Amino acid sequence: MELTLASTGPAPYNRAMYSLCFQREFTARHRLVGGDWGEENTLHGHSYRIEWELRASVLDSHGFLVDLVDVERSLVSVSKRYSGAVLNELPEFESQNPSLERFARILWDRLSASLPAGVHSAVRLWENPSAWAGYEQPP
Repeated sequence: MELTLASTGPAPYNRAMYSLCFQREFTARHRLVGGDWGEENTLHGHSYRIEWELRASVLDSHGFLVDLVDVERSLVSVSKRYSGAVLNELPEFESQNPSLERFARILWDRLSASLPAGVHSAVRLWENPSAWAGYEQPP
């Protein structure tokens, strides 16, 4: 018996893409709410690392995917916003569990708002050397 896969359309990355990836580190604190997660329910800190990957199928007239100065400015702004903060006390986490997954989405929202049309991004947020969460939207 031969097995065939149903096609739902073209793959999301079916063309050549340029990519850049940037990283920034900061520390922040939080406590998880709404469940019994032991020590995670008490205020504790993490040394976070953001990875922000940018992708586009074409370069600008100067041969760049994006202006690196603008990208660094965005990353500095975001890392300053959260560095040293208690995430539970920030408006974007009001009435929300400050999970790693939710934090990755919030960072993606903030960072992606500054991107030019045609540039897609993904955020990977590490809370320790072995655990990360990511967020992206399809191009």
